[in-house]
Amino acid sequence: MKAPDLILHNGRIATLDPQKPRARDLTIQDGRIVGLDNAQSFSRGDNTVEIDLDGRTVVPGLNDSHLHLIRGGLNYNLELRWDGVPSLADALRMLKRQAARTPAPQWVRVVGSWTEFQFAERRMPTIDEINAAAPETPVFILHLYCRALLNRTALRACGYTRDTPNPPGGEIQRDKNGEPTGLLIARPNANILYATLAKGPKLPPEAQYNSTRHFMRELNRLGITSCIDAGGGFQNYPEDYEIVRQLHQNDELTVRIAYNLFTQKPKGEKEDFARWMKMTKPGEGDNFYKVNGAGEMLVFSAADFEDFLEPRPDLPPSLEGELKEVVMMLASNRWPFRLHATYNESIERFLNVFEEVHREVPIDRLGWFFDHAETVTDRNIERIRALGGGIAIQHRMAFQGEYFVERYGANAAQRTPPIRRMLELGVPVGAGTDATRVANYNPWNSLYWMVSGRTVGGLELYPETNRLSREEALRLYTQGSAWFSRDQERKGTLGVGQFADFAVLSDDFFSVDEERIKSIQSVLTVMNGRIVFATEDFSSHAPPLPPVVPDWSPVAEFGGYGAPGYYAQNHSACALPGHIHTATCGSHSLSHSGILRRPARIGLLTLGGLWGSGCDCFAF
Repeated sequence: MKAPDLILHNGRIATLDPQKPRARDLTIQDGRIVGLDNAQSFSRGDNTVEIDLDGRTVVPGLNDSHLHLIRGGLNYNLELRWDGVPSLADALRMLKRQAARTPAPQWVRVVGSWTEFQFAERRMPTIDEINAAAPETPVFILHLYCRALLNRTALRACGYTRDTPNPPGGEIQRDKNGEPTGLLIARPNANILYATLAKGPKLPPEAQYNSTRHFMRELNRLGITSCIDAGGGFQNYPEDYEIVRQLHQNDELTVRIAYNLFTQKPKGEKEDFARWMKMTKPGEGDNFYKVNGAGEMLVFSAADFEDFLEPRPDLPPSLEGELKEVVMMLASNRWPFRLHATYNESIERFLNVFEEVHREVPIDRLGWFFDHAETVTDRNIERIRALGGGIAIQHRMAFQGEYFVERYGANAAQRTPPIRRMLELGVPVGAGTDATRVANYNPWNSLYWMVSGRTVGGLELYPETNRLSREEALRLYTQGSAWFSRDQERKGTLGVGQFADFAVLSDDFFSVDEERIKSIQSVLTVMNGRIVFATEDFSSHAPPLPPVVPDWSPVAEFGGYGAPGYYAQNHSACALPGHIHTATCGSHSLSHSGILRRPARIGLLTLGGLWGSGCDCFAF
C-alpha cells in the first residue's frame, strides 16, 4: 500500500459528517482523505509529513459561494484595504502613507468592503480630509454600491469638469458654482462608479499573476479553499480569465474555482451567451478550475441594485421578454445559471419567467439559483423550491443594515434575508460574501453575522428566530456551498473519499466568545492534501510566496484584511485585528474592532457622517 502524504493527529476535528461528527486524526493521500482516527494503521514513507495539531480545532475548508476572486485577484495588489480597520483616523493615516508611496500615474484605490459603521468615529471621510491626505496622487474610494469619493487629482485624471454631463444612472455632485465636488452618486445603479474605476491604470500581466497569487494566499489565511466566482462588471471572458488560467496550468491555484460567465453587453446579452456556448460548456475543466454556468448578470433589465440609500428601482417592462429569451436558451442547452436578486418584487417577476420557461423546458434539475434574496417572501421561497432552485446568501446586510433600517424600519430588517425560513422550507442554501466590493472577503465576518444577527457596526438586525447555530452557519459555508457547483459528493465534509480541504483554526469556533468569531483565522490551511498556508506553530510548513509586485503596492506595506502590516508597525500591543481593547468617550464605548458597544441611534446618513459623529476619540 502506498504511504500517506500527510497525517495530522491530536486535533479536534469537526467533520460535519453525521456518521462520524468528531475525529482526532486525519490521514491524506493523493489529495483525498483516506483515514479518520486510524492513522496508526498506515505505514509511513520517507515523504510522509506528520503534524501534531496540539488540540486545535479543524473544520472543512470554507467555500465562498459568491466571491469575485478572478476580478479581485487581478486588482488585489493595487488596492488599499480599509476592511477591518477600526478607526477613520487610522484609515486616513494609511491613505496618506500610501499616497506618498504611489508613483505617477498610478492611483490609490480603496475599493469597497468597508463601512463607516466599523469606524470608532462612526462617519465617512470628507472630501477635504481626502484632499489633505493625498494632495498630489489620484485617490478613488468606493463606498458600497452607492457612491465614490475622488480627490481633486483624481477628478483631473478622469477629466471630470463642470462641463461633464451626468452619465445615465449616475450623478456627479457639484458645488454652487457647478464644479465637481469629488462625490459620485449611483442613481440608480453603480455603473458610474465602476466606469470611473476602470479609468485607472491596470497592472501589467506579470504583476496581475503575482497579485492573484497573493490574493489566494490571503483567502487561505482565512481558511478558504474553494469559491464560486460570480463574474462581474468589466470582467470579460476569456480575456480577463487568462491569468487564472495560467495559474491553473502551472499548478499554482490554492483555491478551487468554479466560475460563472457574466454578460457585459446591455441588449447584447443573448449574443454573449451564444458566443460562449460555442467556446465552452458547464463542467468543463477539472476539480480545481471549471465552468459553473451563466450569471450572475443574465440581462441588464433584471438588475435590481441594492443601494438602500436610494428607493427600490422599478425594473423596466422589457424585463420579462428579455429574461425569458436568455433563460430559455440557457435551459435548452442545459446551462445552470445564477441571477442577482435583492428585492422580493424583482424575484416575483423573475419567478414568473422561470415558471413559463419550465413549462416548455424543465429547469428543476438544472442547478440554478438566486443570489442575495434579502427580502424574499415565504411564498416565493416555496416557488424556488418547486423549481429546484437554491439561494446563495451573503453578509451584505452586515454592511448595509443601518441603511436598510433607516429606509424600511427595524421590523422589515428582521428577515433580510430569512435564512432560517429558507432552511425550514428545504431550499438549498449556501453562504458567501459577495467580496470584494460591497462586503469584505473575511468569511468569519459572515459567520459572525449569521450567528449573532449583528452588523459590523454592532447593530442587532435579527431576532433569535432568524439566527443560526454555529454548526448550522458552518454547514452553509461548506456543505451548503458545495451544492451550488454540484460538488456535494466531493467536498463540504471531512470523510473518507472527500477532498483533503480543511483549515486548522486559531480559536475554537464552537466555543470562543461570540465577538471573537470575527478574529478567527487559519493557522494551517490544506487544499487537495497540500499545505497552502501555515503560521504560528506550523510556520515551518509554510509554502514560499514571491514578494509583492510592484514593491509600492499597498499589500506590501499594509497586508490584507485588517491591515496587519499597519498594526504590527503602529500598535505593537495589538498587532492582530480583533483583539479587543476598549476605551470610552462619554456615552460611547469603543473597541479595537470599531464596534459601538452601546446601540447607536440611526440618524440622517450623509457624506459628513450621522447623528452622534462629533466624537473625536479613537480606539487607541
